[in-house]
Amino acid sequence: MRDVHFSVLLDATAVPQDRRGVGRYVDNLVPALARTGTGVRVVCQPSEARHYSELAGADAVAAPAGWVGRRPTRLAWEQLGLAKLARRSGPDVLHCPHYTFPLAASFGRVPLVVTLHDATFFSDPGVHTRVKGPFFRTATKLALRRADQCLVPSAATAQELIRLAGARSERLTVAHLGVDPVVFAPPSSAEIALARQAAGLSPEEGYVAFLGTMEPRKNLPALVRGWVRACARLDRPPALVLAGGSGWDGDLDAAVAAVPPELRLLRPGYLPIERLAGLLGGATLVAYPSLGEGFGLPVLEAMACGAAVLTTDRLALPEIGGDAVAYTEPSAKAIADALTELLSDEPRRRALQRAGLARAALFTWDACAQHHLSAYERAAARVKS
Repeated sequence: MRDVHFSVLLDATAVPQDRRGVGRYVDNLVPALARTGTGVRVVCQPSEARHYSELAGADAVAAPAGWVGRRPTRLAWEQLGLAKLARRSGPDVLHCPHYTFPLAASFGRVPLVVTLHDATFFSDPGVHTRVKGPFFRTATKLALRRADQCLVPSAATAQELIRLAGARSERLTVAHLGVDPVVFAPPSSAEIALARQAAGLSPEEGYVAFLGTMEPRKNLPALVRGWVRACARLDRPPALVLAGGSGWDGDLDAAVAAVPPELRLLRPGYLPIERLAGLLGGATLVAYPSLGEGFGLPVLEAMACGAAVLTTDRLALPEIGGDAVAYTEPSAKAIADALTELLSDEPRRRALQRAGLARAALFTWDACAQHHLSAYERAAARVKS
């Protein structure tokens, strides 16, 4: 490992308390950077200051509570307060890990690095809301023009940004995300039992699990309809568990309402992180039939928990799953056929479980941190030149 002594000011004020994808990214990146010798100062919500100060001794700075509690005022504070803090504290790099950044920072010559998590705002705008889509397309274009380096979680995302948003390849750094082997590992029987209880499952009930936000690009209506069709062909149909934060998929409710009463579909909502290994590793199969991902962290986490995974070959998902997962087209019929085949083939599922564990071990947060350091170095060098 290189002996580096960068100082990074990292803006975590956009991280949600329920620790979805961006929250897990920041929570794991901070200690991985600290292990390299990098000095990390985290700007965060006041309620998160203790949390970040305990992450490998990171220096936490609480942003003003009255400004960062809601998105509109947080964005205003980002433009004014964060830019001022960056100029005053003089870090080697300012890292904004979720699309937006203070425009003034790009003129003040504080080296600026921005993380862009996916390109679906350009490639598939219809799966985003009318507000979210244009907002993040604009933020992405600004970052590609103004940032000294942009971090992306996959080569597929980099290629899409070059193709659709005019990104310059030399200003992009690919940094695959990692998986925490302590949190996401094959679960014990006790962990599975607790996860079953949290999801509303009976002790011996077989189930197909989905984990993620309920949004259109996750393709959940097709999963529900495909699962219903597959269950009609099975002697012992499994339950379907849709776990994760609520989103804005209006078609999902209609698909759920059409589920026959003899089948069990459970929607436990957001589950705490300590229940996820039990949910994923205890499933007969994990299904993630997304229409496209910038990375696909739930697929990686499911593999690390010893789950057999079914996903699609869209965007970054094959880059993450490789030959360790099964693939399907995103239609309800194709999902039904794939579910029928996998649920009836235990040796195939066992082989996927073994392959998934081996592949998941290749994705580490330490490797991710090293790619971040490379981006920081390139950003700093560009400002000095």
